[in-house]
Amino acid sequence: MKIFLSNLTRITLVMLVFLSFSLEGKAQITMPRIFNCGMVLQEGMEVPVWGWASPHEKVTVSIDGNTVKTRADNDGKWQLKLPEMNAGGPYSMKIKGNNTIVFENIMVGEVWVCSGQSNMEFPVDSIDQSYRGVNNYRKEMADADNYPEIRLFTVPRKIAQTPQKDMDDGEWLECSSATVGDFSAVGYFFARDLYKKLGVPIGMICSSWGGTVAESWTSPETMANDSDFAPMLAALQKLDLKKYKESKEAAIKAKLGDLPTVDKGLVDGKAVWAAPDFDDSAWKSMQLPGLWESRGYESIDGIAWFRKTIEISPEDAGKAAKLNLQKIDDSDQTWVNGIPVGKTMNAYDKNRHYDIPEGLLKTGKNVITVRVEDTGGGGGIYGSANQLNLQIDGKNIPLAGDWKFKFGKIDTNAISLGPNDYPTLLYNGMVSPIAGYGIKGVIWYQGESNADRPTQYQRIFPNLIKDWRMHWNEGDFPFLFVQLANYMAPAKEPGDSNWARLREAQTKTLALPNTGMAVAIDIGEGGNIHPKNKQSVGYRLSLPALKIAYNKDLVYSGPMYDYMDIDKSRVFLTFNHVGDGLKVRDKYGYLKGFAVAGADKKFHWAKAVVVNPTTVVVFSSEVKNPVAVRYGWADNPDDVNLYNSADLPASPFRTDNW
Repeated sequence: MKIFLSNLTRITLVMLVFLSFSLEGKAQITMPRIFNCGMVLQEGMEVPVWGWASPHEKVTVSIDGNTVKTRADNDGKWQLKLPEMNAGGPYSMKIKGNNTIVFENIMVGEVWVCSGQSNMEFPVDSIDQSYRGVNNYRKEMADADNYPEIRLFTVPRKIAQTPQKDMDDGEWLECSSATVGDFSAVGYFFARDLYKKLGVPIGMICSSWGGTVAESWTSPETMANDSDFAPMLAALQKLDLKKYKESKEAAIKAKLGDLPTVDKGLVDGKAVWAAPDFDDSAWKSMQLPGLWESRGYESIDGIAWFRKTIEISPEDAGKAAKLNLQKIDDSDQTWVNGIPVGKTMNAYDKNRHYDIPEGLLKTGKNVITVRVEDTGGGGGIYGSANQLNLQIDGKNIPLAGDWKFKFGKIDTNAISLGPNDYPTLLYNGMVSPIAGYGIKGVIWYQGESNADRPTQYQRIFPNLIKDWRMHWNEGDFPFLFVQLANYMAPAKEPGDSNWARLREAQTKTLALPNTGMAVAIDIGEGGNIHPKNKQSVGYRLSLPALKIAYNKDLVYSGPMYDYMDIDKSRVFLTFNHVGDGLKVRDKYGYLKGFAVAGADKKFHWAKAVVVNPTTVVVFSSEVKNPVAVRYGWADNPDDVNLYNSADLPASPFRTDNW
């Protein structure tokens, strides 16, 4: 009997342990972060919903009287489609399996992804001067309280070697003055214009990262078939990230010694390394202007100090002066003879001009000290060498050349992969987790970082669009994009331009079905790669959305060059998308931005006149037998002024293929 009881006890204990492990082994239902309270589901389509559970676990999803059941596969992945729903809400969604998840405040409406680089990332609010806010940003933020049915989701920044199933963070937010400030301005203004026209909830999913290239936003499947990028992709797939970081650190240590993690140049608020008598003889030298990455210090983010000793004559000593440092990436504090004269935070594209008061400059040696803090990408003092100077009483003292420099602090966490180091990194980390979520379409603002490779962009940008459509599995959904705005110094003479060629690559992408382009050639800022007029960009993107996605009857594009006829010395250009006719934004009726060339391929500025609703005639006394015309063909053709009746600008173009 004792033996029997002992065996029974053992059997019972084994069964209890087995049951315990069985219960513990049942995975809880989990959902991707894109599914959450406050989300917007796409109306008028069978919305995909997915998540993870125990293998073969039964899962039920219910919303607004609709219930759909499925079962997880062998790996625990499950997916189903909800029946089509009309715009409305708020609703609750219940996901039930071994556990239950409930999402509240769900709306059904129109969902769009907004993606690209910094001009898409550019937020509504003014944030630490890095993004100095859209025009009238305070008014725009206050106005956002009127649109709670616009919902905002920002995908957190992440690069990854392989496609990720989910994000580390992220939440849906109701649009308000408290939430819109950090969100993409273009995305918000696009959503606001759609909401005003459609009157239904709008969901915006922003996945963007400043300074990034298109190939990083494209999936491994597509990049593996691109001969330019397939070798890099193969290298990425074999890469050991730990060893990669260690090798980068070792290379930097070989140049600099131990990597400083505490800035010893600034102690308790005192700028020790800015003192005029500080001994910088052991410091290295660097040629300025120029980012330190271009001077052999790649992959370094952190703080660097620069010192320049100059001679001041007795006649200039004591006079007021202006210190012109050009652009500094990202932030700076500046001293002259140990006295602070200027400070600018997080404004990598802003020229620094600091006033030096009377009495500060002395006869003989004077020391200029600049503490530069770089938080990502390039770092240092850069710009035009002849404009890096000290101005005193109408004279310029050049400051270009050798400066003493020393890194005060190096961010060792940043010594790793960057988003542009390999193709697919941003697709893997920031697109893959949302691919498949029910959407109406995509808006895209990118290209600045690919402008040095415009011919290649003619291939990789259309391939990106086809790639995303493949992974979303919704067919040829609308993909709308912004053509690069005017930027840099205005063109004085006709010539070639990589930015113009990149715009041409974008225009050629319109050959893909259900694509649309917002022309921004008239709303850029020559000295600012981040123009603040994002309202017009959002509006101009909303027009092709209303036409292509919602079948509204409206003029949605500016004039587009169609064909030309040559009659002796005159070229007749015909345009489509003119609305009620072409028009000139000039009180004297003069068209600007046109250039014409003969067989010698030398372009001359031309006169141009609108002769009928669809036609412009172009001519120049310098070209008797014209063969080609260009319009707005420059980095910054700041005077272009051809529009249609809807006040939309004509896209830059050329008739040649030189």
